[in-house]
Amino acid sequence: MSQYTARRLPAHQGPAAWNAILPAQGPLTRLEGDETADFAIIGGGFAGLSAARRLTQIAPGARIAVLEAGRLATGAAGRNSGFMIDLPHELNSQDYAGAGDDRALIALNRKAIGFARAAVEDYGIAPDFFDPMGKVNGAASHTAHAHNESYARHLASLDEASEMLDAQAMQELTGSAHYLSGLYTPGTVMLQPAGYIRGLGAGLLRDGVAIFEDSPVSGFEKQGESWQITTPKGRISAGRVILTVNGHLESFGIERGRLMQLFLFATMTPVLDSEALARLGGAPRWGITPSNPMGTTMRRIDGGQGGNRIVTRTCAKLRPDMTPTPRDVARAAQVMRRKFDARFPQLAGLRMEHSWAGHLCLSLNSVSVMREIEAGLYAGCVQNGLGTARGTLTGIGAAELACAQTSDITTSLTAQARPKRLPPQPFQQIGANAALRFKEWQARAE
Repeated sequence: MSQYTARRLPAHQGPAAWNAILPAQGPLTRLEGDETADFAIIGGGFAGLSAARRLTQIAPGARIAVLEAGRLATGAAGRNSGFMIDLPHELNSQDYAGAGDDRALIALNRKAIGFARAAVEDYGIAPDFFDPMGKVNGAASHTAHAHNESYARHLASLDEASEMLDAQAMQELTGSAHYLSGLYTPGTVMLQPAGYIRGLGAGLLRDGVAIFEDSPVSGFEKQGESWQITTPKGRISAGRVILTVNGHLESFGIERGRLMQLFLFATMTPVLDSEALARLGGAPRWGITPSNPMGTTMRRIDGGQGGNRIVTRTCAKLRPDMTPTPRDVARAAQVMRRKFDARFPQLAGLRMEHSWAGHLCLSLNSVSVMREIEAGLYAGCVQNGLGTARGTLTGIGAAELACAQTSDITTSLTAQARPKRLPPQPFQQIGANAALRFKEWQARAE
């Protein structure tokens, strides 16, 4: 198959709040007219920009172009929670423990973090946008605490450090009396994801990479030895193409019927004034993932990351058409208001400034799609809800494949099976959303 046409383009609900709280972006460059490149990367998120950086390292002098449908950091890269996690974080498990070789997975995740850290240093990205402060698995019930104890034992078996925090320590950290306990692990980096992505883009431009924003790809096809890529106002001819579009891989007809297209939802407070901060208490920065993966993620940031704010993230919705609805966001925002008020009664009723949906893609067997699709066409997609670290890895690996290089990343990810086929519609959507709602109910305290 040498012709690919996009059945749909990315659709978003609500702002990419991490981007919205930063200073305005400068002017963009669209793809207009005809251009040529040695490598064209479709998608400018964690995977795409990591692929571009890796190409600058292993193919110096190559002409590299990145095509992004919107502005950098306004898609999924500006809509996640900013946790770059080194440890197993299997969303299909009860306590995040993986089912495979977790030591190998940890090593790969730390390669991703090291790659990102080097980019921060090389490109002069603000340290506040890449904070290696670790994170906490919060537990609000005895069942959740038992999950944390199980996970701590699993980490100990891997010789990985963790520290159990009691209710008092959790309140001192967060200002909330909601949590019975928490499990602190030191290796997670807390990103300001939009700031990090913007910084990657600026660094790549400095190094001669062409970045075309507001240039959604409607299709591409093989013509002779080159791929011809079409956008609304231009075309680009490239010898090799790297697809880093996560779940939109399916939009181009690849792995159709095998990818779960989910949306998670989040809200963000306005900047908290001095009175609200005094009532809140706690530390100026922290990140809490729920001990039950279907629970609620909470994060507090400070002025260095976009203002003193709290982010709440929960609720999941399967949307095979990759299009969230205003009703989806409104329903999730109501749930998150209750979650926020339960954790911070001293701030109950606070109006949220931003509410949004963020797209993620999972496979039933938790595999990525990082391989050569056909001659000259490579994919670094399907992050399984772990876009900051897994996206970085799949981007690096796809770039290495495109240059015929082998590494621990390419060896590991190309050895994975294909994504398992999903049940047919409408059973998939009805069944999955019913299961998600039930799991949310089970994790309602978390």
